[in-house]
Amino acid sequence: MTPTGRERLAAADPHNVVRLILPGAGGRGASSPELAARTLADWRRDGVLARDEDEALWLYDLTPVDGGPATSGWLGAVSLPAADSTAVLPHEDTFPEAVEGRRALLAATGTDLEPIILAHDPAPDVAGLAAAARRAQAAMDLIDADGVRHRLWRVGDPSLIAAVRDALGRTEAVIADGHHRFAAARANARARHGAGGSDSVLALVTPMGPGGLRVDPIHRVVPGLTLEAALAGAARGFVTADVPVGPGSAVGGVVATARRWLDDPAERGFLISDGRRLVRLTAPSPEVRAAVPAEAPPAWRDLDVVLAHHGLIGHLWRRPDTVDSIVIAHGLEEALTAAAEGSGVALLLRAPSPTDVAAVARAGARMPRKSTLFVPKPRTGLVLRPLED
Repeated sequence: MTPTGRERLAAADPHNVVRLILPGAGGRGASSPELAARTLADWRRDGVLARDEDEALWLYDLTPVDGGPATSGWLGAVSLPAADSTAVLPHEDTFPEAVEGRRALLAATGTDLEPIILAHDPAPDVAGLAAAARRAQAAMDLIDADGVRHRLWRVGDPSLIAAVRDALGRTEAVIADGHHRFAAARANARARHGAGGSDSVLALVTPMGPGGLRVDPIHRVVPGLTLEAALAGAARGFVTADVPVGPGSAVGGVVATARRWLDDPAERGFLISDGRRLVRLTAPSPEVRAAVPAEAPPAWRDLDVVLAHHGLIGHLWRRPDTVDSIVIAHGLEEALTAAAEGSGVALLLRAPSPTDVAAVARAGARMPRKSTLFVPKPRTGLVLRPLED
């Protein structure tokens, strides 16, 4: 999230959860984790947050109001598996600095402030258990600014909780979102030797495939790299060709053209742009493919994000994969605007499929950081999990 986005959310409400997950400078000598812990304590004292004293799960439905496919999952504490377990598989790399920041926040607040998301193997019994939970009235029901309806049912029946636990316990899962939070939870558990609830992590567990999440692309922006220099480097390893964007070629026109191109299953490769001109890159050369680690499994080597990360950004452009050198953008307009404002280029990618993600995870490989954006997202702040009271 950009600083501007963080300030917009913080200004929207004095109790916006962004004040906990991105607490800011803190003032009065306090570090950000300390500020988050103090804010959380204030909210609990003032009754902003209601403590549920009894064990419960939450059934969580996310339904686009435009009639798109719905997503359903179970929200609750998931035991952290042993390091050699395949019960929960990551698929993306993490940054140690980001993991430590998350761990410090978790240690200071003693609370899971937002869930990770797990996509589980098929579990035929789960749909029937969800239908049983929906017979009650939803405890929360809201529509967000993105046009997604969020409904949550509190499930306190011990027999239903046990049935859900048993059904999901027979599956394995891939981390769809929250790799840094998962790693931070493990680090916190090691530091506390699993005491005081640190042996689990708050997770939304959804199916892989129908009824689960879809994958949207995540794009890259390389500040300070002109389109001319980017094309000169790219031409050493790809076939390049302009994609006409029509008169004016403003960012809006480039966004619309890029979206049509990326949504066309007949197209191949990826796009680069400075916010005005749009160029496609196809047919990666043997030189580009050689930049991809040879020992990587087949499910990993041919992914667009892998070829872009290793072959284009790392090999041809000679850019390190750091937060200063490569900026992550979750939308086309965000990426193209950032490229235009930062005198750089946007690298526009297609999303891997959920099947690709699962294959990479099961092969023991890792995609580059921020390769997948699973949507729709649960709303942060509806359910928090104190590790202990």
